[in-house]
Amino acid sequence: MDFWSQFWQILWWTLWFTLFIAYLWALFAIITDIFRDHRLNGWFKALWLLFLLFFPFLAALIYLIARGRGMAERNMRQMEAQKAATDRYIRDVASSSPADEIAKAKEMLDSGAITPAEYEALKAQALGSNSRTSSMPTSPAGQA
Repeated sequence: MDFWSQFWQILWWTLWFTLFIAYLWALFAIITDIFRDHRLNGWFKALWLLFLLFFPFLAALIYLIARGRGMAERNMRQMEAQKAATDRYIRDVASSSPADEIAKAKEMLDSGAITPAEYEALKAQALGSNSRTSSMPTSPAGQA
């Protein structure tokens, strides 16, 4: 075989491999969307899966044409829900100030969950973590 024949053969197989990977990606996206759609009942989900199993290319094409817009909308809703959950978590974690931590420790002390010594340790820890971050030198030269 000469060089150009091998080159075109490698290019041809690369193209087919890329198309196969793209098809698998679309197939997994379709299967994920089938299970994500709560309005679709179980029988229709099973029917779509059987159709995808026995007529994979045709079923994938029909699914993308018939339900492509809903697929994109469900994906956007899921991404928005994940973003909202992440934002809510960050707000909850970031909003904890030393005063909040001391107030929580005081509530635990009042309820009898912790001892006065543990309360003082928690209070010192809350105040210490705040003062450590504000009094840290910015460079080694700042330490005298």
